[in-house]
Amino acid sequence: MIWKMIYNTIGIAAIFTGFQVASLFNSKIRQGISVRRNAFRQLEEQLKLAPDFTQRVWFHFTSVGEFEQAKPLIESIKDNAQIILTYFSPSVHPNVLKYPHCDAHTYLPLDTAINAKRLFSLIRPTVLVFSKFDVWPNLVWRASDQGVPTVLIAGTLHQESKRLYPIARSFFKQVHNKLTLHCVISESDAERFTQLCGDDSQVEVTGDTRFDTVYNRAIMVKVDQFLPAQSTLKYPIVIAGSTYIEEEEVLLEAYELLRCGETNGLLHLIVVPHEPTVEHIQRLCSKLDMLGFSYTLFSDLNSEMDLSGMEVIVIDTVGLLAELYRICDVAFVGGSFHGRVHNVMEPAAMAKPIVFGPRIENSYEAGLLKERHAARQVNNAFEMADIFRELIFSAQLRQQMGEGAKAVIVENLGASQRSLNHLERFL
Repeated sequence: MIWKMIYNTIGIAAIFTGFQVASLFNSKIRQGISVRRNAFRQLEEQLKLAPDFTQRVWFHFTSVGEFEQAKPLIESIKDNAQIILTYFSPSVHPNVLKYPHCDAHTYLPLDTAINAKRLFSLIRPTVLVFSKFDVWPNLVWRASDQGVPTVLIAGTLHQESKRLYPIARSFFKQVHNKLTLHCVISESDAERFTQLCGDDSQVEVTGDTRFDTVYNRAIMVKVDQFLPAQSTLKYPIVIAGSTYIEEEEVLLEAYELLRCGETNGLLHLIVVPHEPTVEHIQRLCSKLDMLGFSYTLFSDLNSEMDLSGMEVIVIDTVGLLAELYRICDVAFVGGSFHGRVHNVMEPAAMAKPIVFGPRIENSYEAGLLKERHAARQVNNAFEMADIFRELIFSAQLRQQMGEGAKAVIVENLGASQRSLNHLERFL
């Protein structure tokens, strides 16, 4: 197979070189390379201590969102199978460490043929499950050679995916036609996967398991006074969740436009950076100082404060976003001015009107929300200021969009059970 030879010579060398160069400028990539040096040793030690099951299910995902998609299936089979997790991004590592339903886990080593062979000899999986799109060729080829079923869950392939380009499609056909089953999130994704892997490959529309995960978590979030002095907030609250510098620039420009108009003093903005590092928080606060906004950090809040006149609250810690979405009137979901939109399901499940930026092609659910008029898409600060103004002055519009958003979530529940029904065929 010519593509297999090209991938294992030129492709792997290019991936290795690319990561090494990128690590010079990106601490997260540097961390990922460093920890992978001990991946096999750590995995071997964990497997020695793991309870022995006849069934061994290996789940692989790239980062946090894909982990969320795998969780319902993991938790459905955990009592009858050994669960092994591999992942790609350092951002998911803390989540995996806290997760109680796995027997072994590690960063996925570089996808060489030798590493794939070594992983299969260590794990000896009954089935290998990929989440969403992080499908690695040598793992698939090794599984096929050893007769191990491979399943893609919550599979998504947007219409602009580079995997559908003519040369890339020729390569990825040699990967996807070796997968045993594709469980995909929509009919349009099913059509594209069929283009990619041929009519003979099994493609089933099962939906996105994250709808179930997010909905179940959302209904458990309580409206407590978890934010110090929360009761003194008296105007509509906009939560800007999981933001990067690029969208914070747009947000603050939009807020400046609003406070120069008739909405002056009628809005509280709570900014929740995607990664609240010291450097990021300092940069954001410098911008707020320059614009003359009144603001405070979450770490400085206390129950004695009066926040009624506070324009901006900056969340300088992690783990609060779900609770904050629960108390907000409008949710701006970040990522889409930086690269691609983050999790829009969480505020939707809480019946909140949603705003996001220009890049949403990675998110099937964002497209659904926009189509159903439960979310608004903006391209710049002027458009953002306009929709914020409209939502601030219309409680009826906020309610209408929020109810529509929750309806999208409810209508898409059940993907976990449908996917599990297919997975159980291999156990």
